[in-house]
Amino acid sequence: MAPALLAVAIVVEVGATAVLPRAQGFTDLPWTFVVLVGYGLSIALLAVVVKHIPVAVTYAVWSGAGTALVAMIGALWLKEPLSVAQVACLALIILGVVGLNLAGTH
Repeated sequence: MAPALLAVAIVVEVGATAVLPRAQGFTDLPWTFVVLVGYGLSIALLAVVVKHIPVAVTYAVWSGAGTALVAMIGALWLKEPLSVAQVACLALIILGVVGLNLAGTH
């Protein structure tokens, strides 16, 4: 159950981050509310997950996967440019997250 909650926490945080530009520096109140609720829910889920998965692994997976997903969303939907070096670094993050998950299964 903890890995599923971690996945939900990642998706919620990524969603909140993806709509962050719409909050217009927290001047657009409806979008600000969406962002703050998303971050709050994500952190609340992490608090549950760390009861079952070590905090170092939980945070590394949450932040690494979130970073990679937000970068991909930025490139694909927000039309933000990604250099070859950035893509390579994102691949390393993804490999690190996969490695942490594999190492945690033994």
